[in-house]
Amino acid sequence: MTLDVQLVGSTTQMAVVTLRPGQTLYCEAGKFLFSSGDVVMETKLTAPGGGEGGGLGGLLRGAAQAGKRVLAGESFAFQHFHTPGGDGLLGLAGVLPGEMRHLELDGSTTWFAEKDAFVAAEAGVHFDIAFSGVGQGLMGGEGFILERFTGRGSLLIAGAGDFIDINPADYGGTLRVDTGCVVAWDDRITYGVETVGRLNRQGIVSAVLGGEGLTLATLRGDGRVILQSVTIEAFAKALVKNSAKPDQQGLGALGGLFGGSRG
Repeated sequence: MTLDVQLVGSTTQMAVVTLRPGQTLYCEAGKFLFSSGDVVMETKLTAPGGGEGGGLGGLLRGAAQAGKRVLAGESFAFQHFHTPGGDGLLGLAGVLPGEMRHLELDGSTTWFAEKDAFVAAEAGVHFDIAFSGVGQGLMGGEGFILERFTGRGSLLIAGAGDFIDINPADYGGTLRVDTGCVVAWDDRITYGVETVGRLNRQGIVSAVLGGEGLTLATLRGDGRVILQSVTIEAFAKALVKNSAKPDQQGLGALGGLFGGSRG
């Protein structure tokens, strides 16, 4: 039975899920918004079927999996949801203003996502981490640990700003993207990081003044790529800039000139 998911909103979306008896959904702690009274919520160290059982062995397995998630930037524990009776209502969202995607895994396709993209998944979807390589991760500036999803069922991911879905094969087979704009891609895509231009004076000036840094992500293949319009770094900088007081932005003198003195 397919999970009933409605994505509500435009650029600040939430997922409204109708849970039916027999269905279990798990999410990262902090992504839960609301639920009806008949939805049961439990906090566990592992995803459904993750091997967390009783005794010391189960506890250690759960702690090991939780440690891997922390490396990927996720929470230490999962929240599990199910309904024992009739249909239940559940609301979930990402942590930044932006879109969401409802991906349906069929058991044959693996999805990769940047850290913090995961919101929730059905019990049949397995969460794990993947390594993009230390050198590649450091070059890309986004870290070398990715989220990996396999199995069957619904997967919900989120990002910042608006999303666009692109197949590199429709545009010569390769996309070059700001590393902070990459949200997710399927296993038909090869992800890499490349240097922008040459490491000479002109290359460094172009990279610094162009605002893109020295590296870009490359995505090659015939598959699905999801990109976001806002990078987390740019969003954080905008918050800092616009939360500063006028005199901290260099406007103190103008403010005093036109505002007059107050005593």
